Amino acid sequence: MKILVIEDEMELQNSISTYLKMEGYLVEEARDYGEGAEKINLYEYDCILADIGLPDGNGLKLVELLKSKQSNTGVMIISAKNSIDDKITGLDIGADDYLTKPFNLSELNARIRSILRRRKFEGKKEIEFHEIRANPETLQVFVNDKNTLLTKKEFDLLIYFIANKNKVLTKESIVEHLWGDYIDSADSFDFIYAHVSNMRKKLVENGATDYLRTIYGVGYKFSGSD
Repeated sequence: MKILVIEDEMELQNSISTYLKMEGYLVEEARDYGEGAEKINLYEYDCILADIGLPDGNGLKLVELLKSKQSNTGVMIISAKNSIDDKITGLDIGADDYLTKPFNLSELNARIRSILRRRKFEGKKEIEFHEIRANPETLQVFVNDKNTLLTKKEFDLLIYFIANKNKVLTKESIVEHLWGDYIDSADSFDFIYAHVSNMRKKLVENGATDYLRTIYGVGYKFSGSD
């Protein structure tokens, strides 16, 4: 899952980012309002952590910007003060949760997981798509209850496809979502074919229906009647 952390306190930013990366998230950073707004306008994220007190603007305005895009991105507001007014305002404009500094990083992770489950998978801890079952916390995948070993990137691909089932996903959007904005400097996206091919092969060899369709010249579509 892809997270954007918007926080101007460098030590806290580094602590959050390091911890979330260790937990398996793809993490991008913004250190002020302007950089946060630019990334929100350019890229898609599963969840955004936004500090209210940024040096060049209010983090609540970033929530409003995100919601104006009709985005399904989850939002966690973080603040140095325990203000009930800020909390009510944030939740009213579309934030999913509010956390006051200082906070425990394991609690932050638990709240992020809860937001992602609600936003992407109807609150379920395990993600199911017909005979395929995946657990984001253990990175285990089962096909008809048979354990199917995927690499981390293959697992991330599967989750991204299921979360966007029945949608045509371009190669560019898949690569940007799973590898981050640094991929802008890549000469080509040919490397994605190997990851997709390996994921598909492992699932089918373990008894899954091949739900993945190649949309030539565009990307992929993961679909099957629910």
